[in-house]
Amino acid sequence: MKISEIASKANVPAKTIRYYEEVGLLEPPLRKDNGYRLYHQKNVETLIFIRRCRELNIAISDIKLLIDVQQDPKASCASVDKIIADQLAHIQQSQKELALLEESLATLASSCKNQHIENCCILHQLKSV
Repeated sequence: MKISEIASKANVPAKTIRYYEEVGLLEPPLRKDNGYRLYHQKNVETLIFIRRCRELNIAISDIKLLIDVQQDPKASCASVDKIIADQLAHIQQSQKELALLEESLATLASSCKNQHIENCCILHQLKSV
């Protein structure tokens, strides 16, 4: 199938497919004499896998590892477990940071009752140390 077909089947833009080939997530496909790329069903499955990993905000380097470990079905899945556990910890830390950010913004948003910039408590708080 052509790049437009695989893009549609995997729900991934053609530009993204080219990028995944460039960074080594997807093997470069065979090309016809006219230069068109030729993809197979295995490529669709790989692209869906990559898309799902990206939806989970997994780093490209970790996705490469997840793709590579699948070459040996008998291997331990410890590396997979670690990648997912690390990603979970990263997301949990981000949530804590976002909660603090939300609290700070809520405090700022409710701090100013003045009507003029010269007396704006928000701007004064942002300028102070």
